[in-house]
Amino acid sequence: MKALELRELSDEELKKRLIDEEENLAHMRFQHATAQLESFAKLRTGRRDIARMKTVLHERELKGKTEVEKPSGETQREESKTQSKR
Repeated sequence: MKALELRELSDEELKKRLIDEEENLAHMRFQHATAQLESFAKLRTGRRDIARMKTVLHERELKGKTEVEKPSGETQREESKTQSKR
């Protein structure tokens, strides 16, 4: 799944898909251990999809924190301009 597609999902839907994908990965690891997995590439794809999902969730978490910490109405560029004038 592409990162753009993941960014369109809500937090709840993304977390649900993450849990499902982690369960699927565990199942594929078991299949690999018992030599029943058809393609090792599926493991790689599953790990990368999980990493993408976690990245999008982390980005949202950081974005939420930075919006709370910024003063209302000021951007970072405006803040640096006012500090350099002082």
